[in-house]
Amino acid sequence: MKSVNALLPIALAALAMLASPPACARQAPLVDLQVQDLELGHALPWHPHRGRHYIEGRPGHRYSLVLHNTTGERVLAVVSVDGVNAISGETAGTGQSGYVLGPWQRLEVRGWRKNLSEVAQFHFTDLPDSYAARTGRPDNVGVIGVAVFRERPVADYPSSPVPIAGKESRGAGKPGPASDAAAPSAEASRMDRGLARQQLGTGHGERRRDAATTTRFERASRWPAQTLQLHYDGTEALVARGVLPRRWPQHEDAPVAFPIGFVPDP
Repeated sequence: MKSVNALLPIALAALAMLASPPACARQAPLVDLQVQDLELGHALPWHPHRGRHYIEGRPGHRYSLVLHNTTGERVLAVVSVDGVNAISGETAGTGQSGYVLGPWQRLEVRGWRKNLSEVAQFHFTDLPDSYAARTGRPDNVGVIGVAVFRERPVADYPSSPVPIAGKESRGAGKPGPASDAAAPSAEASRMDRGLARQQLGTGHGERRRDAATTTRFERASRWPAQTLQLHYDGTEALVARGVLPRRWPQHEDAPVAFPIGFVPDP
């Protein structure tokens, strides 16, 4: 039996249903990401804008991240919300703890992991009330990230329990070679910040049962094979940035040039 020469960060295998593989092979990213609004009961659409993708959040609405492994192999997904690792609560880096998805598996991440039995639910909230801001890290509020790693083939895994290490320093925080979208220019970022300040963040909500187990995962590379980055904010901020079309209000008392009718007596 071959030994593993280094401890890896905690990898969680969520207790989720496995989907059937697709009927025909097709090229696809390793992992697909959707954001499910749990109050509305559907996935939020992505809005492309200046090299980024945005979703429209609604204050008070709970949400979950739905990850879908599109391959026939296990992958590791390191999840970052507002620049914070969703499992450990550390300032996020790609070399940290993540979720292991089995072949073709769909996994719903509903909150900040508190232990192997519970999460504190994600919900959209005002930025000052976000978990990142309340823990002194407001700079990266408004973005969801996933770093995906392939698994290194191994002949065998130890049958005895494996100690858990808090993190792995290799590659922490460095972007991977494969990204879904080009990074926005510095000028575009400055324009976005000038048009509207970030309104929404992700809160630390009520606890709910969400079982997971630990497992061992050997990364095939120091850098992610795929990175996903999805921005979010409230309606007003997204309209101000030009992400969403402006919705003109209809004022009942607004004057009109050609009202229908006849000339009344004075």
